[in-house]
Amino acid sequence: MDVLHRIAQELAVNIKQVSAAVELLDEGATVPFISRYRKEVTGGLDDTQLRLLEERLGYLRELNARRKTILDSINSQGKLTPELEKAILDADTKTLLEDLYLPFKPKRRTKAQIAREAGLEPLADALLADRSLIPEQVATAYINAEKGVPDIAAALDGARQIIMERISEDAELLAELRERIWQKGIVHATVVTGKEQAAEKFKDYFDYQEAINKIPSHRALALFRGRNEDMLNLTLKPGTDDKLEHDLCVQFVTLRLNITDNSKPANVWLAETARFAWKIKLYTRIDLDLKLRLREAAELEAIRVFASNLRDLLLAAPAGPKATMGLDPGIRTGVKVAIVDPTGKVLGTDTIYPHPPRKDWDGSIDSLAKLIQKHKVDLVSIGNGTGSRETDQLVADVMKKHSDLKFTKITVSEAGASVYSASELAAKEFPDLDVTLRGAVSIARRLQDPLAELVKIDPKSIGVGQYQHDINQVQLAKGLDTVVEDCVNAVGVDVNTASVSLLKQVSGLSASISENIVIFRNENGPFANRKQLKKVPRLGEKAYEQAAGFLRIMDGDNPLDASSVHPEAYPVVEAIIADTGKSIRDLIGQSQFLRGLNPGQYTNEHFGLPTVTDILQELEKPGRDPRPEFKSVEFKAGIEKITDLVVGMKLDGVVTNVANFGAFVDIGVHQDGLVHISHLSDNFVKDPRDAVKTGDMVKVTVMEVDVERKRIALSMKTNPEASEVRPERNQQKKSDYKPKPQIPIHGTMADVFAKARMSK
Repeated sequence: MDVLHRIAQELAVNIKQVSAAVELLDEGATVPFISRYRKEVTGGLDDTQLRLLEERLGYLRELNARRKTILDSINSQGKLTPELEKAILDADTKTLLEDLYLPFKPKRRTKAQIAREAGLEPLADALLADRSLIPEQVATAYINAEKGVPDIAAALDGARQIIMERISEDAELLAELRERIWQKGIVHATVVTGKEQAAEKFKDYFDYQEAINKIPSHRALALFRGRNEDMLNLTLKPGTDDKLEHDLCVQFVTLRLNITDNSKPANVWLAETARFAWKIKLYTRIDLDLKLRLREAAELEAIRVFASNLRDLLLAAPAGPKATMGLDPGIRTGVKVAIVDPTGKVLGTDTIYPHPPRKDWDGSIDSLAKLIQKHKVDLVSIGNGTGSRETDQLVADVMKKHSDLKFTKITVSEAGASVYSASELAAKEFPDLDVTLRGAVSIARRLQDPLAELVKIDPKSIGVGQYQHDINQVQLAKGLDTVVEDCVNAVGVDVNTASVSLLKQVSGLSASISENIVIFRNENGPFANRKQLKKVPRLGEKAYEQAAGFLRIMDGDNPLDASSVHPEAYPVVEAIIADTGKSIRDLIGQSQFLRGLNPGQYTNEHFGLPTVTDILQELEKPGRDPRPEFKSVEFKAGIEKITDLVVGMKLDGVVTNVANFGAFVDIGVHQDGLVHISHLSDNFVKDPRDAVKTGDMVKVTVMEVDVERKRIALSMKTNPEASEVRPERNQQKKSDYKPKPQIPIHGTMADVFAKARMSK
């Protein structure tokens, strides 16, 4: 089956759809462009299908390239039979392809190769062909001290090495045993002797066993990290009953050698050879293969989780173009202050010292109040790092003391702000601004528009993934880059305000073209229409085609330039104008009128029903933002650290990260709590992302608190079991409450908290 037919089968779509999409991709079209503006060509393939198609296309093309290399290699050796060629051509995975190639793959000088050079292959063939032969008698004819075969034992050992190598390179047997152990195998982890104290963070895995095909990605990655740090030993058992499963696997090998009658002398010897082949060759290889399979599956799942969380974060609701003050909290070093105007331009900066050792609380309040009044600040964005709650209280006191100032305070994630502050990009953007103040600017801007600001930061530094430093960095970067690209193009970009970092994520725009757009804008003023983009150096027809629909020009010459209607489709709108007698400005926003039009009336050979329908929907709400409406969460006053928590408390929080086992929630105590998957809803939840996503505001109940290990268990259930606490405990004053570090957090909860600590 060729690549296109196979992809069509996997996606359950028509071969013509796949062929058209592949042709567009090969011509340089991007997934966002194809999914938005080429629906007629691909038969309506959406972005998810196109991403999968793109991924499978790459894999299958690599597979075919490797297939050709292998066929050429075996053919050059003169060993390519029709049967082998068919098997290679039919191989549908890289693993099977490499299994078939294994006997012919150039390799280092093995014991089997040495035995062949000593002339022992005929002995191996003879014992396999005639089971009535007595091995010791036949072997005497092969003794040759000059060739390194001094006695019978050496001759038989050489023959055994040859047979063992053949068995270990039997692709069919390998596949059968590999799949059997994947279905039945058990991973057993133990702590490295003498490292119990150093391996404390892996305590939950000191004596741990689980079916290899059931291990969740976060646990698998934790196990591999423990092994890589030489804290854990990882053993793969072929099954629950170790000895029985080993014996059964040996039986598979003996059957492969056709050993059925142990009364024949050669069969007895071959049975022992089968046992050695399993223990020394096959089991060792399968152990490596399946651990690699487990790791790769865990990495793919971790990348999927990371990508999902990143998408939610990037598409978080923007506060909008409002004058914003950013506060980067600090204790000893002071709170960094930056004010930006509605477009993100820096208006002023300062550093205040409300906390120890200076304790200039009142002076800091006055400084903030003057800045808020001077710059007419609408929003105050507070980073959620060290000193966040204290700084939040400072801003609350500003509100109390200066009630005439009307502004809103919001706490935002400052993940990645320090990385951005010290980056070359930040230095280029703010050459005269101290590195510490750049973080405050970023905190202010990410409240105005999270997407526009977060694209400046390496996605791996944003802090919404699992074990991001332990997984394949190339695959991770590729996966996250596609998320950023999809998010930016889903929202669209104001070409007159966008940074180079944002522009280069637009379909068809490279970093150099994006820089040229900004330079052109700075030299010639704002773009008045999309046509002007063609004057930008190096922005040719192809780049214009790919990018134009995603670039917005607000208040320009043509209202359509502020929409997602592609310039190539403007003739459709012109036809509607001519037919209805209305101007473009009279059409825009007229939902009732637009819905009364018949889309089919405006289709032609270039634009089909899907495109015309999209155009009419866009005219209803041109440039509509797919992101949700902005909301903020207020943390409960007086609850500022983990020791302030009491079991049964009901709090507001914001989801900071979603994993396969639950969601982490910021409740304002500098330590995220965990809502286990079993406590995300009153109903059964299979995937946590079905219940919550990063950035969601949620109401939680404190279930358990472990102050010593900094673990907080939360619940989103309506009536969680832990809320049924004694009335007198609920009535305790905060000052009377004595936290109990020994509160037990057992089983799954302990496991997932171990993950949380190790992914710091």
